[in-house]
Amino acid sequence: MAALATALGLTALTATTGLSAAPATAVTLTDASTPSALTGMWAWGNPIDPAVDARGRGEAAFEPEAMAAFAAAHRLQTVYLSVPWAADQGEFRTWLPAAVSALHGAGVTTVAALGGDPAWASQPDLAATWTRAALATAPFDAVQFDVEPWVGATDDQLPGIVAQLGTMYDTAAEAAGTVPVGADLPWWLQAKTQPGTTTTLFETLLPHLASVAIVAFSDHASGDDGIVALAGPAATAASAAGVPFSIGVETDTPQVAGGPGATFGDDTEAELEAETAIVRSRLAGLNGYRGVTVEHLLSWQALVAR
Repeated sequence: MAALATALGLTALTATTGLSAAPATAVTLTDASTPSALTGMWAWGNPIDPAVDARGRGEAAFEPEAMAAFAAAHRLQTVYLSVPWAADQGEFRTWLPAAVSALHGAGVTTVAALGGDPAWASQPDLAATWTRAALATAPFDAVQFDVEPWVGATDDQLPGIVAQLGTMYDTAAEAAGTVPVGADLPWWLQAKTQPGTTTTLFETLLPHLASVAIVAFSDHASGDDGIVALAGPAATAASAAGVPFSIGVETDTPQVAGGPGATFGDDTEAELEAETAIVRSRLAGLNGYRGVTVEHLLSWQALVAR
């Protein structure tokens, strides 16, 4: 997912959004009763013993009770829980329903099946097959795709890639039935237009989605390269289209995220809370705003433990 943070040399576009890149007043978290701006997380991993199932990661943090406790402590509303291929087989048939149930019991209102393979963009039937298996295994509230076929692509290839993604989302949505389908999309898709039009690539995908997580990996809210300036145009577009959205931030290591400026992984929990509170103060007025989503469970826990 770190590839979503790659800005391809782009500068945030703010002129048409009504959102200024000027620094905002910092919001200080004074006590534990102050609501956090952090409302969701990506949870990549599982506790399955790899000696039993080759897809296993053996990560204790993903045991249902442990994951639910973390979600409850942070009052999370949304968790994107990673689901492997053929989730309806092997040990995942037991763990996934237990994990979804535990998260619901912890107050999480939306537990989404999270998955993605770049090949799915050009082979949408694979996305549909994965979707059917995930939803047959556990009572997920939604499906969330993190498919990044633009990695290594040139600008002239992007419109074709976006068209493929739209088809993939639609194919998966048909397989999902009444379960809504959302996706992770990078902020810079709003800075790229369809050839010969004023419609952006981000806007092109919105009609295919029930929700979107706008990935804007930066470790500060304000400034030309801050979260608000990066994500603001896409957030405005999603709001105008009536598509609920959250803002994605990174807590993995600088090595993984693409540099210290792209992640809170080398910062403190207080800095993460304070900067995302600024994001909330600047974007929460947009219809459809659903908070800030953290990438990802294990790195967020490591940040909190420091």
